[in-house]
Order: sequence, then C-alpha cells, then structure tokens
Amino acid sequence: MSEQSTDLRETVRERYAAAAVKVTKGGAACCGPQPVEVDKNFGSTLYTADDRDALPAEAVAASFGCGNPTAVAELREGERVLDLGSGGGIDVLLSARRVGPTGKAFGLDMTEEMLALALANAAKARATNVEFLKGTIEAIPLPANTIDVVISNCVINLSTDKPAVFAETFRVLKPGGRIGVSDVVADDTLTPAQRAERGDYVGCIAGALSFAEYQAGLQAAGFIDIELTPTHLVADGMHSAIVRATKPVAADASSEAMRSADAC
Repeated sequence: MSEQSTDLRETVRERYAAAAVKVTKGGAACCGPQPVEVDKNFGSTLYTADDRDALPAEAVAASFGCGNPTAVAELREGERVLDLGSGGGIDVLLSARRVGPTGKAFGLDMTEEMLALALANAAKARATNVEFLKGTIEAIPLPANTIDVVISNCVINLSTDKPAVFAETFRVLKPGGRIGVSDVVADDTLTPAQRAERGDYVGCIAGALSFAEYQAGLQAAGFIDIELTPTHLVADGMHSAIVRATKPVAADASSEAMRSADAC
C-alpha cells in the first residue's frame, strides 16, 4: 500500500473512531445519544421509522450511510450475511432480524471504537445471531464460499483498493451468492479531479467510482447480472446508488477446472 493510501485509510479510521466516541458519550448523557451531524442525504433518515424504532438508539445515531442496503438485498430466512464496514451495527442488526435464528449476520470493521459500539448495540438488541470481526474490506477474515449475501452502506467508496474489495467479496460469496450495496457513484463524465471538487475523501465523495468504473470493477472480479440504480443526488453529478450483482453458480467449478488444467 502506498504512503498516500495508508494516510487516507488512517484519516478514515480517525473520522469514524471519533464519531463512535461521540455517540457513546452521548448515550451516557441524560438526553441519550445524539446523531453525528451529516448531510441530509446520509444517515438514519434513509431508514424507515419501523426499522429505526426496532433498534437501540445508539445504532441509529451511528448511521452514516447513503442508503438502506438491507431493504434492497432481499434477505431470506437462514442466510449468512456480511456487512462490509459495519460501523455501529445498524445494518447487521437489521439483517439479523431478517435472516432469523437459523441465519447469521457478520459485521466487518477496522475501527476498534466502532466495533465496541456495535457489540454494545448487539447486546442491547439481544441479538444472538450476529458476529463482529475486526479487519479491512480489502482482506476479509472469512473463508471462501461461506456467505450468501454481502451488503455495504457507503463504505466501498472509502477504500483505496477497490479491486481488492471486489475480489474479496467475490471470494467469500457462495456460488450463486449476491451483493446488495448502497454506495456513492459518479456520473461517467466526471473526472477524479472533478469528483474531488465536490467533496472530500472521508465525506464519501472524492473516492467514488463512476458508473462505468464500478461496472468494470465488478465484471473484472467475476460478477454477473450487474445493476447500478441511482436513487438520489448527494452532490452535483454524484449519486447514492443501489448496486446489485451475482457470483455465477458455476464460478467455483470453472476455477477448479482451470486449476486442474494447470496441474496437467
């Protein structure tokens, strides 16, 4: 990883660590946790009132995403779900409710403070089918072919190595597994410099891929049935978008055949 990429990752970590601490301290005050200030296009208001009311206040207050991936991932009873960049745990807890006791929801985050907040929220919600993991979305600490659905809420744009994120997501998904992601995506006409003019990296703007770049990245990782659907503007030419894609059922069979051919 380059020095610039390392610096950006640390900046992102510090920003979200500070946000977790703010929510935690607010929860200990007389008036309860206060949401960290975000633009109206981000945060807990993008969830339904029923979703918000069903969760600990601290989980809702720590929501900084640009959508509600659990609403578009079509989660089913008994599935295993992984949330990339799980933060305070709002999407993990919602996923756990949807997949039920026979399913499981994993959350992955690199920030100690967010993981501590997520664990506290899981305890308050009495969620027994959740597990939070420390790590980065570029190197997911789970075995291959073990996850049915990968979700993420406005986190992939923060990665400095998006091809690694797509490759790791593909690796951990079972054949036929799918992604349901909310992320910021730029118009194809905007250059990286123009994206940076519209917002900074930790604000989920400067690091966003364009629609064509996102599609190409997922295709290069092996995904099929790729759909990118913009939902609302977050800046001029920058959209919150729903991203869906599928790992081919025959993906592992093809890989095994290639390995066998190489061995010959």
